[in-house]
Amino acid sequence: MKSMSYVFIRLGIGISMLGHGLVRIPKLTAFSEGMLNNFKDSLLPNFMLIPFTYALPFVEFLIGFLLILGWQTKNAAVIGGVLMLILIGGTSLIENWGALPSQMIHLLFFVLVYEFNQSNTLALDKSQGSN
Repeated sequence: MKSMSYVFIRLGIGISMLGHGLVRIPKLTAFSEGMLNNFKDSLLPNFMLIPFTYALPFVEFLIGFLLILGWQTKNAAVIGGVLMLILIGGTSLIENWGALPSQMIHLLFFVLVYEFNQSNTLALDKSQGSN
């Protein structure tokens, strides 16, 4: 993969994740309550959902921040991929099929960031090679 193509992919998913976190953190309680309401009829108990709904925006923000900087890029991609798999699982449990394409696209971007990390330039990781 060409270096500039990789930068666009890394920045694209990074900005998306940072934005997800940025808009949710200021309204954290409302965001959590909204997610809990979406999952009220699911198999998942609130004692599992509540910590997740409060942590999610901060994890999204952190992943985005790391990817934008290009620091710990491979680790951020792995954490982002795992997060997407968790979200895909939850989305499937509540049959929110409309959200799946977006989550699958995000997952694909994390795979690309991980797989082509050797093309990582304009990044703090650059001096570390394929970190």
